[in-house]
Amino acid sequence: MDLVYRPGRYPYLTQDLPGVGGAIRLLPEDFQVEEVPAYLPSGEGEHLYLFLEKEGLTTRQVFEFLRDEVGVPEKEIGVAGLKDKHARTRQWFSIPRTHEDALCLLENLRGVRLLDAGLHTNKLRTGHLKGNRFRILIRGAQGKEKAEAILRVLAEKGLPNYYGPQRFGLGGKNPVRGYELVKRGKGRGSPWLKRFLVGSLQSLLFNDWVALRMERGLYDRVIPGDWAKKHATGGEFLVERPEEAERALRLEISATGPLFGKKYPEAQGAARALEDEVLARYDLRREDFALRRGARRPIRVPLQEWRVEEVPEGLWLSFFLPKGSYATSLLREVMKVEVDAPEEALEEE
Repeated sequence: MDLVYRPGRYPYLTQDLPGVGGAIRLLPEDFQVEEVPAYLPSGEGEHLYLFLEKEGLTTRQVFEFLRDEVGVPEKEIGVAGLKDKHARTRQWFSIPRTHEDALCLLENLRGVRLLDAGLHTNKLRTGHLKGNRFRILIRGAQGKEKAEAILRVLAEKGLPNYYGPQRFGLGGKNPVRGYELVKRGKGRGSPWLKRFLVGSLQSLLFNDWVALRMERGLYDRVIPGDWAKKHATGGEFLVERPEEAERALRLEISATGPLFGKKYPEAQGAARALEDEVLARYDLRREDFALRRGARRPIRVPLQEWRVEEVPEGLWLSFFLPKGSYATSLLREVMKVEVDAPEEALEEE
């Protein structure tokens, strides 16, 4: 029973196309991420939105600075998602406007720059974003045409929505600890840590399900009993008609896989049997996840706004991904090199 996450255990969608090689994250400015918000500040309200550029800092470190140095109560700080430390990132935070006068203290936080600010009527909350724009330098990469060929396939068929290495901890061993928790209820740590560890196991099972669908020729298909996601609206529905398969081929809809828990739409028939097959590998049952809420996640996501630029150092890749998706899943397809992010890096989840 192998519960250790290794990126190499998962197939590439573009395995027949050669990669460009190279390396990422040699310098923070090589990996640039800009949050695309679900909405912009309206100009009035009791919450002050801050658009910050940071480098060499986690989102949590900025959060703690606002709490400890600016004096904002922790529960009053809003953020839409977590961003990488080893990168140059731009993201929104929110604080009560009553702390506006203390913002000059941001000058004391090295690696942070205030780009914009505005008032809004509500606190920023996790998930309040459309996605992220990435601009990433692959140093030493060779072959702009190779990269473009791969990206064309991903744009046509969708990017495999694998969870990236950031989800699984140092050495990819967090799913092992999560397994101990769901099977035996054993494990040290805070409730937050335990939820994170079980979430890591859920993520491993989801990645296995994606790989299984690929192996069975069902990556860009839906079958009766699937729960499908509409990419344009985000709505989910139970697939009952065979003709829905045509919509999947056009990337209008995609099958969704389970993040097992007590409350989520359950697949039926042959689609459910695929999920049971993954659980059986590890002697797991749906009931083992009764303490988790549960959700569904699409097998793939659309790739938009992609572009490749060749420079002496290598290749710059620019692209947009919806929230919850990992740039590392795209990079491994293009590079054909397994991309292991630093353990503290946390792309938007």
